[in-house]
Amino acid sequence: MLMIGRGDENNRRVTWLRGWVVLAMAWMSVGSMARSQDQVAWPEIERRLPPVGLELSDEVERPLRARLDALDRQMSLIGDHSAADDVHVLTKSARWALDWRELYRDSDVDKLKQVLTLAEDRADAIAAGDPTWTTATGRVVRGYRSSIDGSVQPYGLEIPADYTADRAWPLYVWLHGRGDQATDLHFVDERLRRGGSIRVDDAIVVHPFGRHCIGFKHAGEIDVLEVVQEVQRQYSIDPRRIVLMGFSMGGAGCWHIGAHYPDRWVAMSPGAGFAETAQYIRLAPENYPPHYEQTLWNVYDVPSYTRNLFNLPVVAYSGEIDRQIQAAQVMEAAFRAEGRELEHLIGPATAHAYETETLGRLLERIATERAEGNDPLPDQVELQTRTLRYSQVDWIQVTGLEQHWQDSRVSASRTDEALELTTSGVLELVITDPRSTQTLTIDGQTLAEVPTDRPLVLSRVDDSWRWGPLPEGPLRKRPRLQGPIDDAFMAPFLVVKPSRPAAHPLVQRWLDAELAHFEQRWATLFRGELRVKFDHEMTAEDEANYHLIVWGDAAANQYLERLLPELPLNWTEEELELCGHTVSSDHHLPILIQPNPRSPGHYVVLNSGPTFREAHDRTNSLQNPKLPDWALLDLSEPPTDESAGRVLDAGFFDEQWR
Repeated sequence: MLMIGRGDENNRRVTWLRGWVVLAMAWMSVGSMARSQDQVAWPEIERRLPPVGLELSDEVERPLRARLDALDRQMSLIGDHSAADDVHVLTKSARWALDWRELYRDSDVDKLKQVLTLAEDRADAIAAGDPTWTTATGRVVRGYRSSIDGSVQPYGLEIPADYTADRAWPLYVWLHGRGDQATDLHFVDERLRRGGSIRVDDAIVVHPFGRHCIGFKHAGEIDVLEVVQEVQRQYSIDPRRIVLMGFSMGGAGCWHIGAHYPDRWVAMSPGAGFAETAQYIRLAPENYPPHYEQTLWNVYDVPSYTRNLFNLPVVAYSGEIDRQIQAAQVMEAAFRAEGRELEHLIGPATAHAYETETLGRLLERIATERAEGNDPLPDQVELQTRTLRYSQVDWIQVTGLEQHWQDSRVSASRTDEALELTTSGVLELVITDPRSTQTLTIDGQTLAEVPTDRPLVLSRVDDSWRWGPLPEGPLRKRPRLQGPIDDAFMAPFLVVKPSRPAAHPLVQRWLDAELAHFEQRWATLFRGELRVKFDHEMTAEDEANYHLIVWGDAAANQYLERLLPELPLNWTEEELELCGHTVSSDHHLPILIQPNPRSPGHYVVLNSGPTFREAHDRTNSLQNPKLPDWALLDLSEPPTDESAGRVLDAGFFDEQWR
């Protein structure tokens, strides 16, 4: 596998720029067998995030890389130490700043030197058996390994001076604002030099990186959840007193993460930011994108999950003269539409910032809720969703929908004697903790003989609820296996590259360009490292462990050639048939997501990375999925910063993946 093993920092340094270039050149040498030598160059896609910075002189850069090389050698001798990632996260931040030109001022070189010095000190401390920062108080930067791609990701901590591990401490999760240049190095530097926007003396504050600048969506969303898990592993945290807060881009992240995972927080407070797409960017209906993209706004548009926010205290903040007061106003309207009122604190005569007195009142309000703690088994639960990606709140889990992307709900309440549920748009659900319930009523129907020794599974067939799951079919959309294409990049995935040329020169040319684009964008925007194998290297273990991102056609990719008869398309060297369309294969390609027929608990994706592109990076509100479950591309138009090609048609598979 063309990826770096945990702790092997000496190899890790080859991954990006140099490693990526090696892989890209190797791949392009395959493609050159099928390409014409006199092609007109396709327009270059300009990188927006992060912007390209200074080009260092060799005199400045060479000694910095020499220090990195020395650190790599030292860490390779240390090996898989429990604190090694706290060094790797620093060397990664320095190396990527050099590889991807992420230094923007002369003073940034000093930042890099200081981070290298800290990495050297930490490596020496590990070698001496004394990693003191792991028990330090104050401002600390640490690293952990992402489950998605195995990359090391940073997070910052503010630990009270009187912290001890003999009692459980509250945790405040603070989501940062947008910073186009605030890549790993600059995030690490800021978290070491100064505290955040809130001061809390009797709790730990953690600052997730969120994969830099993707609005805490996609892999950034998973980063927040994994950082919380990592802090709980490393420190003594009270799981009933975890607070979620953020401002600006972090406020937007707070809105959607709070709405998607409401049972994880004792309280949440989004400041400014945005809560949906169309109104925030003032998009007129005549300029709306295709219907499927509008549908996909519902992945992150918070009004689609309003009732989830009734499960916890929500205290919004806005500056009185801040344009981003719009987010809280949108949510005030969404709350009122459901018969509730949103608590909204407004800083008088304040623009895009916290007003001091109002922030004090806000923190007091949160502290009151924190003191109460959240109930791990509340008597009432509200669940609202449009996708099985976000399908559980407390002890209610939805496992089957009538139709994805339609409003679906469960309201549940219980006493010691009875449990009552009302649903809409739901075909199957699980009550994960039934307690000693004696009667259960769902949508007015009473079910007898309620078992209380295991989770209860209920399904609706012919408008009647019954015990047990839905009848098993060949395939069904399930939680974490429901699409769209971008969903595959929120869990461990493996890229499967072709080892042979494609059947047609234009297809080969597109593959060369888009694979290189995917690799660079995952590194620069998503701050990660791709796991990569060639088609002939695939194993059953790979199929069992990963979503597979398969590139090429059947001529190019041996793994796809084996898989193709079991996928919902017909694809020969001459013709491609997909979802009612028949087109020529010489300048068309399918993009799709399906359960992998060889490993039905995992996805297979054809010919796509994350579907939002550079043009959408101008505002985090546009960094949403752009393609649904399948799309048909016309390659006669080259890839751009908006699309991988001209989309002839695209759509969603039904609940049976057909």
